[in-house]
Amino acid sequence: MTNESILIKNVNIYLENEKIERGKLLISEGKISAIFSENEQPTSYPSRFKILDAEGLNAVPGFIDGHIHGANGADVMDGTEEALDSIAKVLPLEGTTSFLATTITQSKENIEHVLENVASYQSKNGYAEIIGIHLEGPFIEPSKKGAQPLEHIRKPDIELFDKWQALSNNKIKTITMAPEHDEDGAFIRHLREHSINVSAGHTDLDFNGMKEAVAHGVNQVTHLCNAMNGIHHRDIGVVGAAFFLKELHAELIADGIHVVPEMLQLIYENMGSERLLLITDAMRAKCLNTGTYDLGGQKVLVDEEKAVLEDGTLAGSILKMKDAIQNMLKLDGVEFEDVIKMASTNPAKQLHVFDRKGSIAVGKDADILLVDDTFTIKETFCRGVIARGE
Repeated sequence: MTNESILIKNVNIYLENEKIERGKLLISEGKISAIFSENEQPTSYPSRFKILDAEGLNAVPGFIDGHIHGANGADVMDGTEEALDSIAKVLPLEGTTSFLATTITQSKENIEHVLENVASYQSKNGYAEIIGIHLEGPFIEPSKKGAQPLEHIRKPDIELFDKWQALSNNKIKTITMAPEHDEDGAFIRHLREHSINVSAGHTDLDFNGMKEAVAHGVNQVTHLCNAMNGIHHRDIGVVGAAFFLKELHAELIADGIHVVPEMLQLIYENMGSERLLLITDAMRAKCLNTGTYDLGGQKVLVDEEKAVLEDGTLAGSILKMKDAIQNMLKLDGVEFEDVIKMASTNPAKQLHVFDRKGSIAVGKDADILLVDDTFTIKETFCRGVIARGE
């Protein structure tokens, strides 16, 4: 695979605030170098370029998965370059062109090894790009641990986090934590002062507790509805806080299992497309056959639909982003532009990479999907290179 110049013609281009019918996209050196309407002609071309006729197709920005543990038999916690390669190689086939390598609650030594591994990793041509790390745990509430190993849960620790951020070469972009264990808010404030995306998850907070956490700087909710308190008529919990507090964005696993379709519809009607972040929370069994797998040293049973621990607790997912998109498009009121926001634009803005990802614009990375009118993916470009998953 080479980073050649490509002119995509006869393509409907979804820009951030408009759609160009039958336009042209010029990709050079991994970037979007020019965009033309149907009747415009480029005044100059690269010395050598390939023409791709995308008649009947739509160009949309690649998906950004801000919460994924593994795929294709590999897990971020394996702590090897080969594992990260295996994940990054297969994700473009489902439309994901960049992602946060996500950890799980584990021993300090294991986490530190993984952070160093991601820090030294170099993204490959045609693979999804690792744009940072999502530290899920270990600063969580034991009663809401879900599939996080209980024995490694810790209290928030500024000194430890700073050590980890240094080991990661400042690549930790999001942290999932239980805000109730940061009683004075000092840990949260410290994170926000260093531009960390602070996501409330695996938490037992009520609504008032969430209001206080937001005041300290919490700006996101991890896998909405899962490992948190739901809506009750006397306390609307974390889920209600996500609806009610406009400062919050919320991750959403749109597989119909972690959140049933009716709840997906209710969430969308209360939050719209501006504050939702589609994620997969996928584990290593994604893209593989049914069977028994591992997650953080725990046995995980995987069938055609879900991954669970031996006690039946959901253990991440086997969801593909392209399927999450299709599930959202089945909801009332969800259009092409809405899923683009939820899967691309919103996460890019939330993770402070919107200057180069999350929309189709001149100068941005050529992370582009060619999709038909049903949003079926026909081609994926990762920084200007057609991804083959090989």
